Amino acid sequence: MKELFIGFGVLILYFLCAASAALLLRNIIRLPKEVFRKILHFILLGSVFVFTEAFQHPSVAALASAFFALLLYPVLQVLERVPGYSDLLTERGHGEIKRSLLLVFFMFSFILLLCWGILERKYLVLASVLAWGVGDAAAALFGKKFGRIRLRGRGLSGEKTLEGFLAMFVFSFVAVFTVFLRHQPDLAIGYGPLAFVTAGVTAVVELYSMDGMDTVTCPLAAAVTMIPLTVFLGG
Repeated sequence: MKELFIGFGVLILYFLCAASAALLLRNIIRLPKEVFRKILHFILLGSVFVFTEAFQHPSVAALASAFFALLLYPVLQVLERVPGYSDLLTERGHGEIKRSLLLVFFMFSFILLLCWGILERKYLVLASVLAWGVGDAAAALFGKKFGRIRLRGRGLSGEKTLEGFLAMFVFSFVAVFTVFLRHQPDLAIGYGPLAFVTAGVTAVVELYSMDGMDTVTCPLAAAVTMIPLTVFLGG
């Protein structure tokens, strides 16, 4: 119980400090909306390090993530009635932030239990989440700024560009490779193919994930891809 309270306190403190810094930066510098959205996105991503470092047991970390989601949901429901809330958090649609956070923190819970709890590979939590998070941010920024070649096909979600797809692939590759390299440097030769396949799968899954469900589908796809490859490499 003590671990839960201490870890949960660290989590709340992290979000308070990070969100305050982001809002202060926005008041000092005139940031484009998409850039500010991605700053908030990276703050959310950063919380995965709190779950893996501030908690000693995966079950407690997973419980804290689920509890945080359930606690945050009614708070955001109240805040939605405050004038300027949607503009402040750059919502694209009513309830977007609330729904996304609920999905993300329950996804964190599942990944923590699967990768850290059952498989006892904590680094896979980071690799799975960052494969999605870093890649998704790159896809949005590069796709909007440099996107020229539209991708068309049945089942594609939203307006996708080749430039955005490639950005997601490259940044997902770098994120996964970096996590594995820090975990076990002596197996570096095998991490290139592993990161390549994982990044490719994650980028393709993102193309077909509808209504913001990439927050769930991409990390899960990354985890499912990496687990057998990691076992094969003996990582």
